[in-house]
Amino acid sequence: MQAEIIKNIDVWSPEIIILLIVSGFLIGVINTLAGSGTAIGYAVFMSLGLPPAWANGTVRIGVIPQTFAAGLNFYKHKLLNIKTALIIALPITAGSVLGAQIAVSINPEIFKKVIGFAMLLILFFIIFKPEKFLKNRTDGKYVKYRFIHSLLYFVIGIYGGFIHVGVGIFLLLALVVVSGFDLVRANSLKVFVVFIYTPFALAVFMIHGEIHYAMGLFAAIGNTIGGIVASKYAIKYGSEILRRFLIIVIVIFTGYLFGVFQFIENLF
Repeated sequence: MQAEIIKNIDVWSPEIIILLIVSGFLIGVINTLAGSGTAIGYAVFMSLGLPPAWANGTVRIGVIPQTFAAGLNFYKHKLLNIKTALIIALPITAGSVLGAQIAVSINPEIFKKVIGFAMLLILFFIIFKPEKFLKNRTDGKYVKYRFIHSLLYFVIGIYGGFIHVGVGIFLLLALVVVSGFDLVRANSLKVFVVFIYTPFALAVFMIHGEIHYAMGLFAAIGNTIGGIVASKYAIKYGSEILRRFLIIVIVIFTGYLFGVFQFIENLF
């Protein structure tokens, strides 16, 4: 049934190609300037007819080039310690494989509701802006890496493999509050760690055949361009507008996931 629905999606029509590239561009810009822009990817893919698990896998294709480009930029500016990133990435990658496996195994209707709750959680972080708290922690006193850190990053990895949106927020919180990195270096580590673990989580969805490659690649084109443009030109006055736009998208998408619109329609 799902395969039949996906076959009926005319992904090669100019309208859908433009929609995917433009939405991918917005994701790249928002992820660079405000964060959690991947929520738009879930909304667009599912509105075009992809089942939740397929949208969950497909959205990760664009993550790889965007985080690679950003990570390379951090490395060029000597803000990224590759060895530290690899140490942190090991438990996260292991957790992401487990999380992705859970995602492809869960009942689609239950998973749709899980995405809805995740969106509400991300909405909370977008509104209350935890980065304001993190900006005050600039001492950069790195805490010695311990087993409990590995366990924490493993759990974050499970979340990232299960559903990608919002993983950057949890990673940033852990890197700053728990591991003691300053915000700039934590952000560079976050980006590179996501780049490392994403292909492993993506591979799980590929093995289970739950990825729409054409959709993902078109969105990835826009995603990469958006990330480059945002980081290069540093749109100083656009981040708050983008944040508000993202809030609107998440509210509408969450309403759809919980069947709010269908409920209202049935009342009339």
